[in-house]
Amino acid sequence: MAGTLYLVPTPIGNLGDISRRIADTLGEVDFIAAEDTRVTLKLLNHLGLKKPMLSYYRHNTGAGGEAVLSRLLAGESCALVTDAGTPAVSDPGEELVALCAQSGVDVVAIPGPCALVTALAVSGLSTGRFTFEGFLAMNKKNRRTHLEELKGERRTMIFYEAPHKLCATLDDLAEAFGPGRRISLCRELTKLHEEVRRTTLGEAAEWYGANPPRGEFVLVVEGAAGTAAEAPTLAGGPGWRRCGPRASPCGTQCGRRRGKQAWLKMNFTTVPWRKPAAANKTVRKKGHPYLEVFGIKNITISIIGKPRNTCGFDRKKGQKKKKTPCFFRKSKVFLQYETNCYFN
Repeated sequence: MAGTLYLVPTPIGNLGDISRRIADTLGEVDFIAAEDTRVTLKLLNHLGLKKPMLSYYRHNTGAGGEAVLSRLLAGESCALVTDAGTPAVSDPGEELVALCAQSGVDVVAIPGPCALVTALAVSGLSTGRFTFEGFLAMNKKNRRTHLEELKGERRTMIFYEAPHKLCATLDDLAEAFGPGRRISLCRELTKLHEEVRRTTLGEAAEWYGANPPRGEFVLVVEGAAGTAAEAPTLAGGPGWRRCGPRASPCGTQCGRRRGKQAWLKMNFTTVPWRKPAAANKTVRKKGHPYLEVFGIKNITISIIGKPRNTCGFDRKKGQKKKKTPCFFRKSKVFLQYETNCYFN
């Protein structure tokens, strides 16, 4: 039976961040695959542990990965560790995880220190949606091409950067996103000289141009601002139909307005014939793509008109009864809801 690969995070600066589970896992595995065995040896000495180790780093992922995999297939368990942070996140460990997945070896991730999440939490910028971009390319052309692709990105962006490349990166960021874009520069997180500088790209480039940076940085950059034209509306959404040429100028699919209520016509996948209560229950349970987006509440469905027959029951031929119930399929129904906005 194959062993298990454990992804064990290590402190990004403060040894006090080692959890009990991390220490127990390092003590229980058969061997450790380390990015730098010298760094990992210091950690093991701090924990009072002795374990056999082998090197697994960016330039030996082929041979190192096969060596780890062969021992895992033989039934041994392994802890994969990096010098700092969570393995396999912007790290060559992702190749070992993919190799184990292909070979049917179990992989277990142990929660723990992660620089990108820590930086995002203290950045002061939006945390609801974000994208992690890792390290930018060292080649200037490739770096600028990468940033050009992110110009319209509206989510908060997170980058890792080394001190010797920081000034060039800030210049390129300011050129791509504009000098007024907000940024949080998180330096030496959890360490003695931890610092979080919240400023703009232009001011950051100027500051670090005059004050040479030291330590490792996590850059948290504000996403692009949305425009009024890009604001979400009900127009064009799947399942909604325009009520006619006199539809509201705001682009909504409304038939008429009644205070805070409006009637909308929609395609509902399957609604039992003459059973609006069941339809209401289904919508409340399963939801609809637009209900949460537009703050819709107090849903009431009313079935309008005759249903389309989909069970083989033909009314015109005089067949009156059949045990199989009839259903609407993409039938037209009215959805009544209450909302405080999106109607002029």
